[in-house]
Amino acid sequence: MVDSFRCRPGCGACCIVISISSSIPGMENGKPAGTRCINLDNNNLCLLFGKKERPKVCISLTPSKEMCGNSYFDAVKYLEIIEKETLP
Repeated sequence: MVDSFRCRPGCGACCIVISISSSIPGMENGKPAGTRCINLDNNNLCLLFGKKERPKVCISLTPSKEMCGNSYFDAVKYLEIIEKETLP
């Protein structure tokens, strides 16, 4: 059996790189791409993880080797590409 890929502790790339168009606690108008989410703590952990207030876009991001790569910088590069592809 293969273990599922897990978030790299202290990464937080997805909480910075992607945009969030829905209202979230502390950011009523959402969050633009490249802006640190106010719900990311000092250890780069999501304070909304597992809560009903967590945005759907965040829930839809599943950590994977492809997305996360081998480092924070790999994750940023991948997520920037995804972000650009979702722009209208």
